[in-house]
Parts: sequence; C-alpha cells; structure tokens
Amino acid sequence: MQQSPPPPRGARFIVSCLAIGLGAGLLSGLFGVGGGTVIVPMLVLLLHLDQRRAAGISLAAIVPTATVGVVSYALHGSVAWIPALILAAGAVVGAQIGTWLLARIPQNALRWGFVGFLVVVIVMLFVVPPVRDADLPVTLWTASGLVVLGLFTGTMAGLLGVGGGVIVVPALMFLFGASDLIARGTSLLMMIPTALSGTIGNFRRHNVDLVAAALIGVAACTTTALGAWIATLVSPLVGNILFAAFLTFIAVQMALRALRAGRAGREAR
Repeated sequence: MQQSPPPPRGARFIVSCLAIGLGAGLLSGLFGVGGGTVIVPMLVLLLHLDQRRAAGISLAAIVPTATVGVVSYALHGSVAWIPALILAAGAVVGAQIGTWLLARIPQNALRWGFVGFLVVVIVMLFVVPPVRDADLPVTLWTASGLVVLGLFTGTMAGLLGVGGGVIVVPALMFLFGASDLIARGTSLLMMIPTALSGTIGNFRRHNVDLVAAALIGVAACTTTALGAWIATLVSPLVGNILFAAFLTFIAVQMALRALRAGRAGREAR
C-alpha cells in the first residue's frame, strides 16, 4: 500500500508535533499507557497523515516516552522488572498473531468486542477497592498468567492498534493484585521492547517519519515525569476515577469508529 508523503517541515509541523508530544507524555506518565491513543488521532487530525504512518510515528515516539516513565516510576520502587519482561515477550509474539489474524477477522466485530471489554474494566475500577501497597511476586502461576496476558495484549495491538497499557494496567490490578502504581510502571517497561520491535519493522517498510517521532518523543519526555509524579500524589481512588474517564474516552472513540465503519459498509452494498 502506498504511504502518504511526509508533511512539509514547516512551523505548523513542528508546533503540532511538540503539542501532541506534551499531551501524550502527560497521559503516559499518569496512566502508564504509551500515549498512542492521543498521538495517532491528533496526527491524523492536525497533519492529515494516513492511519498507518501515524501509527508508525506513534510507536517510535513511545520508546523514549516509556523509558522516561519507567525511570520515574522506578525511583518510587513501582516497577516489577521480571513480570514486565515476561509480558513483553508474550506481547511481541502476540503482535505477530494479531497481524496474521488482521485479514481474517472482521474489524468491526473486534471493535465492538473491545468496547465491551473496556466497559467491564471501567465498572471493575469502582467495584474492586484500589490499593497502593500490593506487590507483584513471580510464581509459576503468575508467570504463566503474565505470558497469557502478554499474548492477548500483543494480539489486540496487532488487530486494533491499541496500546498495551489500556489492557495491561487494569489486568495487573484486578487479576494479579498489583498496586495501581506498580501496574503503571510495569506496563511502561513492557512497552519499550515491544515498541522497539515494531519500530524496526516499520522502518524497514518505510512506514515511520523519524523526524516527527523525534519531535513528539522529546516533547513527551518533558511531561512524562510530571504525569508519573502526579500519579503518586493522587489517591488510588482518584487515580481510578481519572483512569476510568480516560478509558471512557477511548471506548467512545472506538464505538464511533465502529459505527462509521458499519454505516460505510451498508452504503457500499
């Protein structure tokens, strides 16, 4: 598929990339997500890039952003290093499964299924009491569960292009009993090898604008630590409320996309 040409490297391009990076970095540090849910739609809206190139830029920008986030959470002892590596290994394999399934499963059915998943997560954020002092020990059972979670996360990323943090953070809290901060720090660490792997593949396919990715990534690094610091200041309950609002935004966007795709499919018949 032919890619759209890179946008002109003018002042609008630079300002747009920097603004996108500042917002994405803040959300990345605050919620333990990659920021792609902000980067991709804003690149499409502000710079009129096609979805594939925007996703490639987002994935490359996540690498420095997540790295700063990991350092920020690690300073507070809120990163589970071994679980993150297990998750990353599963996610890298799962991403290949997701891209293989991409042409075999109706996208709209997947979108609605993911919306349903997000609704369940949002409800659980208020049903399960938030904790801050819970750890994430590695046992045979938890390691097996982390592999499965990584595979599922990578598969969904390959199918829908969603960031792993949206899945991993609530799963670590609800299924593995991790604290909200450890879930976020671990999620960010998991993203680094996954994003690196995807960026290398995108670079080989000429599907990433490294100038845009660098501008967004550098700007995001300046606010990621701020987001992580704010996360340590707010109570687990307030953190859950903010995270629920963020997930609601994503669910609404995904539902709107599914509705538009369904309408276009009916009109094409």
